[in-house]
Amino acid sequence: MIKHIVLFKLKDSSLESIDKTVNILRNMQGKIPELLSLEVGVDVVRSERAYDIALVTEVESLETLDAYQIHPVHQQVILHMNEAKEHSISVDYEI
Repeated sequence: MIKHIVLFKLKDSSLESIDKTVNILRNMQGKIPELLSLEVGVDVVRSERAYDIALVTEVESLETLDAYQIHPVHQQVILHMNEAKEHSISVDYEI
């Protein structure tokens, strides 16, 4: 199993912008068969070094991670995130 974690710092960190992005990310739930789990969290500390949103997903393998990356629903999310994010970082590891 692979855990895929992405942290996003948004250009607009208003609650409205964060809520919109959270809803877009959560909308992947149940629409991408490769995703075994999906969790979206919003930072509650809001310190200068904090990122605004965390996306935590699990997939079966590196091959299913690749399939998730090119899935049409995920591609639509990427379009939004490329417009909304100031910066993102990620980590993928075996569990």
